[in-house]
Amino acid sequence: MAETQVDETTPQVKQDARADRKAAKLAKQIGAFAKAHGGAEGQLAYIGERGTRIVLVGEDGGWGDIVAPTHAIAVSAAEKSGITMHESFDGDFAAKVRTGPYEWTRMAGIQVGGPSNG
Repeated sequence: MAETQVDETTPQVKQDARADRKAAKLAKQIGAFAKAHGGAEGQLAYIGERGTRIVLVGEDGGWGDIVAPTHAIAVSAAEKSGITMHESFDGDFAAKVRTGPYEWTRMAGIQVGGPSNG
């Protein structure tokens, strides 16, 4: 009688392939952001169970973020995108961010007595 062997790695292989596809999709989004903003730099910020936020700052001061479901996927996406990554969001990197009237109104609206954001 022939012996049947069960491949126990199949679920892990599928999970790894799914993670690779997600990282590639995020890297493509990062690349599109960088192209639209004359280049970009980034920083990873762990946000708990939700995953890891990839904060992006364009050369033109535009900024945005995307969230990866895991830290490993965020690291992989950042590596695949080829942008410069920073350990922290401070100093020269933070100074590149340019805010507009919307952000200032929103921040002021949070303060007691600030303008309404509605």
